Amino acid sequence: MAVIRPFQSVRPAADVADRVAALPYDVYNRREAKAEVEREPYSFLKIDRAETSFDDSVDTYAPEVYEKAKELLQEDIKKGIYEKDSDSAYYIYELTMDGRSQTGLVACASVDDYVNHVIKKHENTRADKELDRITHVDTCGAQTGPIFLAYRSEAVINEIVERAKKEKPLYDFTAVDGISHRVWKIADGPDIEKIAETFEGMQQIYIADGHHRAASAVKVGLKRREENPEHTGKEEYNFFLSVLFPHDQLMIMDYNRTVKDLNGLSKEAFLSKISEHFQVEPADGPVKPEKKGVFGMYMEKQWYCLTAKEVLFEGKDAVGRLDVSILQDYLLGPVLGIGDPRTDARIDFIGGIRGLTELEKRADSDMKVSFSLYPTSITELFDVADNGLLMPPKSTWFEPKLRSGLFIHEI
Repeated sequence: MAVIRPFQSVRPAADVADRVAALPYDVYNRREAKAEVEREPYSFLKIDRAETSFDDSVDTYAPEVYEKAKELLQEDIKKGIYEKDSDSAYYIYELTMDGRSQTGLVACASVDDYVNHVIKKHENTRADKELDRITHVDTCGAQTGPIFLAYRSEAVINEIVERAKKEKPLYDFTAVDGISHRVWKIADGPDIEKIAETFEGMQQIYIADGHHRAASAVKVGLKRREENPEHTGKEEYNFFLSVLFPHDQLMIMDYNRTVKDLNGLSKEAFLSKISEHFQVEPADGPVKPEKKGVFGMYMEKQWYCLTAKEVLFEGKDAVGRLDVSILQDYLLGPVLGIGDPRTDARIDFIGGIRGLTELEKRADSDMKVSFSLYPTSITELFDVADNGLLMPPKSTWFEPKLRSGLFIHEI
């Protein structure tokens, strides 16, 4: 059973919500983060990335940076930029991009469910990336970036959500990137009970995006348990901020690859080698794969369509059947010499949101050859997680991104 509970949210006043809402902390480098905070001083990014308050001589991970984040958060609460709700509630969060909407439930998930694998992951995390958010959450005493969770759609929850969306929203704005955000509150007792009961009947929930934020929130919770001799299990640190989406509303975009060279091969030798496992056909224009097992390839101003031979999928587990695995196992690894894509400097990854023109641009400039992929499906993600397996790096790209600062969970 999954424990998904309501909480008392700290959230921005309605008249500044559009200015506060910020993209996740990790989509910016330091220079970009500083520019964004200068553009919008209310942006939650100034708290998520408090090094923006210092000159570049101060290390991003210096202790004073985290103390500054805490100070800025407390200052903005005192100023009334953020308010704390007096009651525990669920919230509905709708994001609309290019006319397509997805609606999630904002709530707190259980640390124990993460530890006991009720909440399933499909990616490994890196300790160095975790440490930053562990320190940020622990110092601020608050979880500020929601974890993107997915569950198999349930009619009971869908009905409550759709009914609540007929009311006037708490927030309704379009961000500078064109993505619309609307938020409603579910404070009705019977509805809260129905939602909680429905999640209790679920055997698994999945991390779609935010593995490092989830791991960090859990580790802070476990740390605070050890530090608290009066621990009961009901403390807020036993739960972490999440937005849960039904699987049938989610869109995973392609996550494409570009490689710096042909591993010493001539163009002709390269095409010959890859034709052992793929049918290779020149294309008249950009190739955006429309089904599994098909890849686009761009090299020297020419697009190609690569179709993986059926035998490559035979006898494979849930990870081995992924298109990202087929490309890695039969082309990137053996032909181009990309042994570990997590560490090899010769490969780069390009989110589908940037389009195929970015693949062309890179292959025509600092790289040599680019590959477009068919997106990993939410069903494939569930299959990998259910089998206790892990996806290769950069297998999924979710859009639109959840905003930080709209909901804060104090611990």
